[in-house]
Amino acid sequence: MPLIYILHKQSALLLGWCLNADQIFFKLVPVLRSVPVVSVSFLGGLVMVLLGPIGPVIAAKKPVMRVLVFQGKQLKVRSDGKRPLLVTGLTSAEKKMNSLEVREQNGRLNLKSKVSRNVRSWRTIPRTAKIKIRSNDPRGIWLGNRRYRGQLQVVFNDNGLQVVNYVGLEKYLASVVGSEMPKSWPEAALQAQAVAARTYALRKQRNAGSYDIKSTAESQVYLGIESETLSTNNAVKNTRSLVLAYQGKLINAVFHSSSGGLTERSGYVWSKQLPYLVSVSDYDQISPTYLWDKKFRPNELKASFPEIGGVRNIELLGISPTGRILRAKVNGPRGAFFVTGKELRRRLDLKSTLVRFKMVNPYVFKKDPSKYFSTASNYLSTPTKSPSSVSRKSLGFWRDWSKGGESIFDPRVPELIAPPSLQSSSLKSNFGSTKFKINPPPAISPSFQNTVLLARGFGSGHGVGMSQWGARGLAQNGLKFDQILKHYYKGVEIIRYQRLY
Repeated sequence: MPLIYILHKQSALLLGWCLNADQIFFKLVPVLRSVPVVSVSFLGGLVMVLLGPIGPVIAAKKPVMRVLVFQGKQLKVRSDGKRPLLVTGLTSAEKKMNSLEVREQNGRLNLKSKVSRNVRSWRTIPRTAKIKIRSNDPRGIWLGNRRYRGQLQVVFNDNGLQVVNYVGLEKYLASVVGSEMPKSWPEAALQAQAVAARTYALRKQRNAGSYDIKSTAESQVYLGIESETLSTNNAVKNTRSLVLAYQGKLINAVFHSSSGGLTERSGYVWSKQLPYLVSVSDYDQISPTYLWDKKFRPNELKASFPEIGGVRNIELLGISPTGRILRAKVNGPRGAFFVTGKELRRRLDLKSTLVRFKMVNPYVFKKDPSKYFSTASNYLSTPTKSPSSVSRKSLGFWRDWSKGGESIFDPRVPELIAPPSLQSSSLKSNFGSTKFKINPPPAISPSFQNTVLLARGFGSGHGVGMSQWGARGLAQNGLKFDQILKHYYKGVEIIRYQRLY
């Protein structure tokens, strides 16, 4: 049987073995359909085929993402219907099961499985076991209350039980887009999200370890099959293989929910300033978290800052040009505590670091809110409303919405003294349109007194890169996905990822 090589300039690709010349060309048809043949020669039993550009051959390789979808002490996996799960890693052969449960107890791994109507009792399995689960059912595999495509791998390590979903990149993205944005949003916004998410995922794919990326807001939200819709599938399909690159490399395509009027430079949030992650005007005024407020009672502040027994006032020691807190001094009954803006946000569970504080007497405030804040008319074109409870549970981009509690400002729109305010801008200056204008958001003067901490902030998330609500605003005003992306990521080009490999 002759050995076939496809030669391309300095490299050779081994295709396989064939019995005769007829079989050779029959097997090469799928590859040669789009690749020009330069020459074919026979040397003994060795067949040499010299080709032109080999890009289409590489394009046939589809990236697979390794997504961490579970971490805990007990899990249950089941099939969707009558088709069983196909499980390896427990014995030398693949086993058919309808469901299986795994739990970690006292440092030991126990497993219980069900085959048809027969349920096997709990049994101990090796801690080093790597259980791989797949299914031929297009409805996917149930893990807890979510379904996933591809294959699931269960491993046990220092972090407990972990489940990693091996899934094709484009299938993964169809869920990510639907998890990060509502299906009803404009097509251009969904397409922009697809390209940004694809770029972010492929850059993470080079990570070492047992998985590439998490399924939570820490990376990008991935909720499985239930988040796939016709519109999100189309957004992924119509931007297939497109990514963002800067000087021939994938960019760090970070994104967030809403910036509050102006995005932030990466160097003010992380250690490195990237040339394409600069501050730009945002168009997110319709976001439900464009303007938000929160109240903290003394017991909550004690829980947030136990080291100093609570909070008496907060001094801002450093702010970025956009007004986000970089450093602060928290004064309490038992001393002072210095924090970064990021740490302050984490401790107080704030939506962003674009925030200001007031310490007030709760009784006076309740009786007469205007004592502390005056109102500005016509600041927002529409009232700020929270998403429905159903949306809060299902949409990743609303993940930072505050958990319960009443509004502390009525009306919600104050006119206050500001530290560096955001500059007014309009679509006309950037895109030649006059349909949509933004106004600088108000802020709170750092006056601190009494016992209740009031916070007013703008936007949701770190504020770097693409604003999802801003992308929606631009799409509603007629911009295409490439224009949206190039607004938020400066100096980038949109190319097919195959060019980078």
